[in-house]
Amino acid sequence: MAHYYCLLLDMDGTLLDFEAAEHKAIQETLEHFELPSDHETEMLYVEINKELWAALEKGQIKRDKLVVERFARLLKKLERKGSAAEMSAYYLDRLGSHPDLIPGALEAMRELSEVATLAIASNGVAKVQASRLRDSGLEPYMDEVFVSEKMGVEKPNRRFFEQAIRTLGIEHRDRVLVVGDSLSADIKGGQNAGLATCWCNFHQQPEPEEEGNKPTHIIHNWQELYSIVMEEDELQNVGLKNRKHQF
Repeated sequence: MAHYYCLLLDMDGTLLDFEAAEHKAIQETLEHFELPSDHETEMLYVEINKELWAALEKGQIKRDKLVVERFARLLKKLERKGSAAEMSAYYLDRLGSHPDLIPGALEAMRELSEVATLAIASNGVAKVQASRLRDSGLEPYMDEVFVSEKMGVEKPNRRFFEQAIRTLGIEHRDRVLVVGDSLSADIKGGQNAGLATCWCNFHQQPEPEEEGNKPTHIIHNWQELYSIVMEEDELQNVGLKNRKHQF
C-alpha cells in the first residue's frame, strides 16, 4: 500500500499553469473591451488580483465580490469607464477555455491514480475550474473535486480539508497528503488540519525558514512525488496499467 493513499491536490500553479492561462485570458479581455493590452496593464491587473486573493484567504472579501472588484479597480487605475461585471464575466469565460498543464502533471496523475485516491482541492471559481479540469484531461483521474465556492469555505481554513476528508470517507489522516504550490493556502491549510503537506516548488523559490511553516515534503517536478507517495514495489510498477489501488 502507498505511503499516502489520498492526495488532496491544488489546481492552479500545481496541476495547471495558471500564469499561462491568466495571460491569455486577460489579453483577450483587454482587447475585447478596447483597453490597453500592453505588459504594464497586464501586470497592473495581476498585482490587483493577487492582493484580492490574499484578502480572500484571510476572509476579508467574498469571492463573488472579488471577481468583479478586480476589474473595477483596474478601470479606476486606468481612468477608464466600463462595466466591471461584464469584464469579469468575459474574463472568466476566456479563462475557462485555457486548460494549460504544468509539465508532467497529466502523466503523474495517471500513475498516482493507480495507487491512491486523488481529489482536487481548489479555491478557484467552480465553473472555470470544471471546464479546465475537463479539457486538460485530468478529470478521469480524480475521485472527487472540492472547490471552495461550492463548499462555502476557503483554503487555508481547516474546515475545507475536514469536509473533504469526511466526504472521501478517509479514516487514517496520516495517509492524507495535501499537495500544492501555495505556502499560504495549501501548505498552511494542510497544517491547520493536521495533515502532511507537499509543496510544489516548481520555480525554485526560497524555502521557508521557520520550522512551523515548513512543509512535510518539497518537490521540484512531478516525478519527485512518486517516491514520496509510493512504496518500493509500487515504484517498480510505474508505467504499468490496470493496477488500480485497493484498500
